[in-house]
Amino acid sequence: MNIEIRTDKNIQNSDRLITYVRAELNAEFQRHSERITHFSVHFSDVNGAKGGADDINCMIEARPAGLKPVVVNHRGHNIDTAIHGAIDRLKRSLEHVFEKKENPRGGALELAEEAVEAETTHD
Repeated sequence: MNIEIRTDKNIQNSDRLITYVRAELNAEFQRHSERITHFSVHFSDVNGAKGGADDINCMIEARPAGLKPVVVNHRGHNIDTAIHGAIDRLKRSLEHVFEKKENPRGGALELAEEAVEAETTHD
């Protein structure tokens, strides 16, 4: 899994931030490590120096192998809440994408006549 981390001019990028984000992504997506080839994480401060509630945005783009990229955003009052909110959204989105790939039509279809027959044989 390749992980790329970027920040805008209002957020200081550091080795500590990079290590933290990599650890969080690895912990949450370890079981999908063979399915996801790349993560791109971008932090931005929406209001810049003005401050404000929920002004840190975290955008994560995940690239599952053989599928279209999945992108999520989450705003929080600090980097920690922004990254965790984005990770939660990404987990749900990726689970949906993987489930859809494994069961493209939601499972096997059953005809109405077969369902009625099955019910009558069990009674």
